[in-house]
Amino acid sequence: MAEEKEMKSSAGEEKEIDLLDLARQLWQQRRKLLIWSGCAAILGLIIAFSIPREYTTSVKLAPEVNGNKTATGSLSALASMAGLSAGSGNSTDAVYPMLYPDVLGSVPFMTGLFDVEVSTLPKKDEKSRLISVRQYMEEDTKSPWWSAIMKLPFKLIALLKSDEEGDPNHKLNPFQLTKEENNLVLALKDRVTASVDQKTSVVTVNVTMQDALISAELCDTVVSRLQGYITEYRTNKARKDLAYAEKLNAEAKENYYKAQQRYADYLDHNQGVILRSAQTTRERLENEATLAFNLYNQTAQQVQQAQAKVQETTPVYAVITPATVPVKPSAPRKIMILAGFIFLGFVACAAKILFLDPLLQKK
Repeated sequence: MAEEKEMKSSAGEEKEIDLLDLARQLWQQRRKLLIWSGCAAILGLIIAFSIPREYTTSVKLAPEVNGNKTATGSLSALASMAGLSAGSGNSTDAVYPMLYPDVLGSVPFMTGLFDVEVSTLPKKDEKSRLISVRQYMEEDTKSPWWSAIMKLPFKLIALLKSDEEGDPNHKLNPFQLTKEENNLVLALKDRVTASVDQKTSVVTVNVTMQDALISAELCDTVVSRLQGYITEYRTNKARKDLAYAEKLNAEAKENYYKAQQRYADYLDHNQGVILRSAQTTRERLENEATLAFNLYNQTAQQVQQAQAKVQETTPVYAVITPATVPVKPSAPRKIMILAGFIFLGFVACAAKILFLDPLLQKK
């Protein structure tokens, strides 16, 4: 036992001596470490300032969720305490908050944003411009200089493969996108995102653009269209019932007016007539007018009920955080990039001093 303790202590001393020796070697080469770190810092600054600024606008909204039954409410509370979400089981809707990101990222939703007109932020040399999202993404969105170099071979290959020009009469078809349209959809998916808090069902919509004003305007449009999509889905059945009730009411109204007019015309042409057949005809026309009125009155009540049903099923969204024009860019994080390059430069130089140089000296 004593020998094992001595061996452990001697191994610890050797390890400590080795660490001190490594530190001493690095200290002796501190000038080289500083040079490498400085060069890495310069490279990091070049990279950081080459990346275009990005601005992110976030909107938080709390959608209304159906399901007020006592049993499901209790289960939802228990699930919330456990850190889970019972939104899907608690709602009779097929589109509940957890599916909002999928709805937002769908091809029809993204292609619907192509023609949205947004305003650019005015600059010193130019005024604010009204431009479509597609035009802004294709013409005004900048990329780092190395991205153009990396894409150059692919552009040359594409030019050599085909010289066909695009169809000038081409219309956007979400069912069959062209290669350029598909790339634009993928680019928008990266810039327009949504997330859902599983505990609170709060939906957060994020839009990242290189123009702060476009980011805010597009985010507001995305939230509005998402609300419209969910509202249209939730009220679809109620609106169809309302349209059908209004149709029946219009027909009943027309029939009532015709029956009333027939009864009035008969009375005008048969004043003072005491024949039994005339009285029977008058009673029949009066009964027809009364029945038509009752039917008209009943369908009018159904229209009011259908209107109330549409209002009842229309979801209400509480906007927690509205869209505002961001002041500070969300990317690139220049300090983080600079610190990362300095760290990598220091580590690379230390590895060269401690491992690569001794190996080269042995050879």
